[in-house]
Order: sequence, then structure tokens, then C-alpha cells
Amino acid sequence: MSIVLVFVIVLGALIFVHELGHFLMARRSGMKVEEFGFGFPPRLGGFVWSEEKNRHVFIAGNKDVSSPHTVYSVNWIPFGGFVRIKGENGEGADDSDSFASKGALPRIKTLSAGVAMNFLFAWVLISIVLMIGFPRAIDPEEKIDPSKITVQVAQVVSGTPASDMGVKMGDTIVSVNGEKSLRVERVQEIIQESKGKELSLVVRRGTETLTLHGVPRMEYPENQGALGIALGEVTMARYSFFEAIVQGAINTWQNTVMMVTGIGMLLGSLFTWNGAGLSDVSGPLGIAYLTKEVTSLGLVYLLYFTAILSINLGVLNILPFPALDGGRVLFVIIEKIKGSPVSQKTEGMFHQFGFLLLIVLMVAVTVHDFVKFDIVKKIWGVF
Repeated sequence: MSIVLVFVIVLGALIFVHELGHFLMARRSGMKVEEFGFGFPPRLGGFVWSEEKNRHVFIAGNKDVSSPHTVYSVNWIPFGGFVRIKGENGEGADDSDSFASKGALPRIKTLSAGVAMNFLFAWVLISIVLMIGFPRAIDPEEKIDPSKITVQVAQVVSGTPASDMGVKMGDTIVSVNGEKSLRVERVQEIIQESKGKELSLVVRRGTETLTLHGVPRMEYPENQGALGIALGEVTMARYSFFEAIVQGAINTWQNTVMMVTGIGMLLGSLFTWNGAGLSDVSGPLGIAYLTKEVTSLGLVYLLYFTAILSINLGVLNILPFPALDGGRVLFVIIEKIKGSPVSQKTEGMFHQFGFLLLIVLMVAVTVHDFVKFDIVKKIWGVF
């Protein structure tokens, strides 16, 4: 249940930040925001300013509210959020506080502000992580005090002895068969020496220290090793406040470039019909599973994972695809080029079609998550 709560908090924070961007820019551009909602309707309750009582008053349920002020609401479906701006569907073009009455630039800025806030949120989180301290890979030619170097699990191959004994990606190797202060080469040597015999592995995972037992294989695929893990040497990176801000910006940019490149490769694989990209995509179910795995490693890992999700959300939303922010920006640009708005009926049809495609993709990815993370087996194991 605690993992479910963490997942809801992470997802809620990402969506809240995104919608807050739309809200702040709309208000700054002189647009009326009719409702700022957390979650999807029906409405559970909310607050709106009352001129008569000179304070915010509570609104129960899903009843209509007629007010010149913004309704701040909490809705029954927690996985989402929205900002309802006056005139965003083309109505009220003659009203000065309507989205439809504004020029192209204010509308583009309002539509893009959610994405900008996701990148800003990622920058803040990564900067905090770097101030707290986060493991980073060591350059082979880098001179570092050996006492500050640790061996960390970079990958665990499914169906191998390491997977069966419970080794997780991100685990720090404390000792192998009682031997401590190890480097990667020595860990690999001990694993090779222990083929066919029980091996004792002590790992640190978050605040826990665990002792795991398994038997390295005598025969195995060449790229997997006897135990089925990939190892790396890391050291703790910790920066001052100003250094963390700079390095956080660099890290955010690097992750954004990687995300854009990855999406480009995914789209390329879909258009060439090789289907290779689907294995690298996760939906809400997969993200929930990964949240569970990351949470077990500690707070800094969870914060960094949330930052990566925020970058992911920002990049996906700015794509010029119907139903996404980028798709709506595209229609504003088309309007500017042709000198007149695209008909609301045509734009609405495009967005509905795009939304339908997103739902189909979400279902496909969720089904794939069940298989990829073997979730049915894990649920069945509870009983």
C-alpha cells in the first residue's frame, strides 16, 4: 500500500507541476482560468472565492459553479489533472479574458508552459539530488581514492541466478564470500571461482544490508556471465549549492537529448515495422512497478527517477501530435501561417482521433507491461 501511495504522490506531483505551468501563464496572459483541478472529474469538492463572504468557500460535489474566480478542485480519479481556461475551445473570442481572443504568442506560451514547468521541476529535483549526493560512474583514467569507490549492480538479467537470488539493479556490493573492499575485477574473479558452488553476496540497498545466496552457472551465454549481472564502479558525487544548480542544468539537458533521441528511434522502429521499440516503453503499470524498485534504493534514487519521468512527460507533451500540448501549438502555428483559425470542428476531430490513438497505445503498452514485468505471476504469488 505504501508503494501505491508513493506512486500516486509521484504521478500527482508531475501532473500538478505541469498544470501549474498552464495556470500561471494563462493568468499572466490575462486569461480567465475557470477551474484548476487535481484528478479527473467527477468533482469530489473544491474551493472558490466568494465576494459576498470575502473568503474562499467550499463546493461539495460536481455542481456547476458560476463565478468570475477560479475553482480549485479535487476530483475522484486521482491519476491526472486539468486547467480549464475560458475560450480554449474557441468560444468567447470577443471577450478580453478569453483564450480565443489572445494573439498567437500568448496562446503558444500558455500551451507550452506545462512542458516548461516539467523541465524546470526536473532541474530542481536533479540539483537537490546532486546536493544530497548521488553515485556516478568513474572514468577508467580518473584518479580517485580507492576507499571512495564502490561496486554497483548496473543490470540484472531476468531468469539468471542473480535474478533468482534477489539481486536488484542499483545494489551496492558490500562483500562476496566474506571478502570486502572489492573492485569489479575481483568480484568477477570470485564469481568465476564459485561456479557450481554456493556464493554469498552481501549488498546494500537503500538503508538495508542484505545477505543473498545463489549458485553461479557452469554454462551460460557469453554476454551474461555466470551470475547474470553487469557491474560498474561508482563514487558518490556531491556538489555545493551553486555547483549543483549548474550540474543539474547540464544533467537535465543531457537527459532531454537522450529522451528525444530515444523517442526518435522508437518512432523509426514503428514506421519500419520491426517492433523493436516496444520493449523500451512502459505505461502507468510499468512506471508503478519501476517506482517500487527505485523506492527500495532510497530517497535520492526516487527523486532522480521522478526527474526523469518529468523530462519524459515534457518531451512527450511537446510532440506535434493531436491531443497533446504540441498538437495544439501546431494548430496555432497553422492559424498564424494561413491567416485564419482552423475550424473548431476540424481541430476537434484531429484531437479526438489523437486521443483514441493514445488510448490504444496505452492499452497495448499496459498489456506488454504485464508480460515484461511478469506481473500476473507476482500477483498470483500473493495468494
